[in-house]
Amino acid sequence: MESLFLLVPLSLVLVGLLVWILRWSIKSGQFDDLDGPGHAILMDDDTPISNEVSEHSQK
Repeated sequence: MESLFLLVPLSLVLVGLLVWILRWSIKSGQFDDLDGPGHAILMDDDTPISNEVSEHSQK
């Protein structure tokens, strides 16, 4: 029973901290574009543009 006097305020502080972190992340734009980074990986064009002409095409 005595531990409740410690755990109840500690849990309230923890919930307050989590609400503050959630509010901060929403205000900083963490949830603005949820699909964009996932699509950016699929649409990434990493193929380097080759300026060299292969030996086979020169013949």
